[in-house]
Amino acid sequence: MNNHIEICETRERKPRPPDQDLGFGDVFTDHMFVMQYNQELGWHDQKIIPYGPMSLPPAAACFHYGQTAFEGLKAYRGAGERILLFRPWDNARRINATGERLCMPPIPKETFLRAVETLVTVDRDWIPSAPGTSLYIRPVIIATEEHLALKPSSSYLFVIMLSPVGSYYRRGIAPTRIYVETEQVRSVPGGVGAAKTGGNYARGLQAEVRAAGQGYDQVLWLDGQKREFAEEVGTSNVFFMIDDVVITPPLHGTIMPGITRDSVLTLLREWGVAAEEREISVQEIADAHQAGSLQEAFGAGTAAVISPIGEICWKDRCMQINRGETGPVTRRIYETLTGIQLGRIEDPFGWTTEVLLLAE
Repeated sequence: MNNHIEICETRERKPRPPDQDLGFGDVFTDHMFVMQYNQELGWHDQKIIPYGPMSLPPAAACFHYGQTAFEGLKAYRGAGERILLFRPWDNARRINATGERLCMPPIPKETFLRAVETLVTVDRDWIPSAPGTSLYIRPVIIATEEHLALKPSSSYLFVIMLSPVGSYYRRGIAPTRIYVETEQVRSVPGGVGAAKTGGNYARGLQAEVRAAGQGYDQVLWLDGQKREFAEEVGTSNVFFMIDDVVITPPLHGTIMPGITRDSVLTLLREWGVAAEEREISVQEIADAHQAGSLQEAFGAGTAAVISPIGEICWKDRCMQINRGETGPVTRRIYETLTGIQLGRIEDPFGWTTEVLLLAE
């Protein structure tokens, strides 16, 4: 395919909000990347254009059958004004894994990365620099063929948008309160729980709204068959530290293969901290809390990076963890990951990619 990217810059730049006023995902930069797909030409017509509305027919397949895939990654303003991406190749791999599950055409990894780097370069002035801020990058693929029959689309649109963001949770790294959802489920074996597709998240909204109405920050999802085993916290992978062992649910097709999750496990093993990928029941968590051996818990994902859990509420039982404070292992992971992402500490794993590409 032709990797040339046509750049059509906006004539009117939008005002940038101060870093301290940034929320999460509410503000968008001046430009977006778009690329088309059809069966005759494959992926083609790569452009960077002013950010704005897109026109699609009401019969576009994405509106009816959920053929959508998306990713989330970040650009950071590092020391010396360096622009750093964190493990973007893994995002390219994962969006194609989602696409394969949903019968969508793969995007060459080099095309994905070049598009991200070029768009970030064009809108590099939007990258915030205050502590806890970053430029969130949202690539998305949608099915665009006009038809109402249930079949894979023959045409697609790939879009990348950028949003300067602050902390995912308003309290930053302050510990969160988690509600264990025992009625609804997020995914089941054989489903699409490991895919980053819109329907996975829509099905969780009702439980999350209900939990928020009771003062909780997120929902802990349990397995879809027995409703016994912990799976994910909202949109994040979850970790529990019991008797000096960090435990996280295994990847068996029902939870997201998180890039941050893999980074956490790599760090723990590098430090000699015992880490296990295995099923862990909510009863085991409750028993460990009762015995005083539940030391820490946290969520891990691109949006929040690391989110400490200060309390878990299951049925009529609320379990405070580490006196409701961030534990030392959780804090060390957060500080190490953000240090690597910002280029402040050594990256021995080759996780960061410096954006060197200049706009054409």
